[in-house]
Amino acid sequence: MSGSLGRDWLGAHLPHRGAMSLLDEVVSWSAERLHARAVSHASAANPLRLDGRLPIAIAIEYGAQAAAAHGALAADGTPANAGFLASVRGVTFHASRLDDIGAPLDIEVERAGEGAGAVLYGFRVSAAGRLLAEGRVAIVLDAPLASAGIE
Repeated sequence: MSGSLGRDWLGAHLPHRGAMSLLDEVVSWSAERLHARAVSHASAANPLRLDGRLPIAIAIEYGAQAAAAHGALAADGTPANAGFLASVRGVTFHASRLDDIGAPLDIEVERAGEGAGAVLYGFRVSAAGRLLAEGRVAIVLDAPLASAGIE
């Protein structure tokens, strides 16, 4: 499937609100993959900045939010329960920070497996063809939004 989905769709389908909603659009997706784009890394108002900088480790959150978007699309309109980032593995950073990257971030996730109430995604964050970070995230599912405390 393809066709861009913007901030309105993301806001209606993901639990992330306000400045913590890091993605700007879903560029394309399929049953196993999703490509998202973001420019929030360049914003001085990004809430994940530390001493005015956005450490490269924040690429993990971009990957997790793209995985959440893929999960919402896979649910096909069914109200989703909250997922919680449970594990990060095999992460390699190819830069030291994100705020000095002038191009939009391209975030790609691929569903790698599922079981025992969790789903595993591989992620890659790049900009202008330069790989910035890659790894895997495990998301625990079936946690009701009311108990998640996400506002």
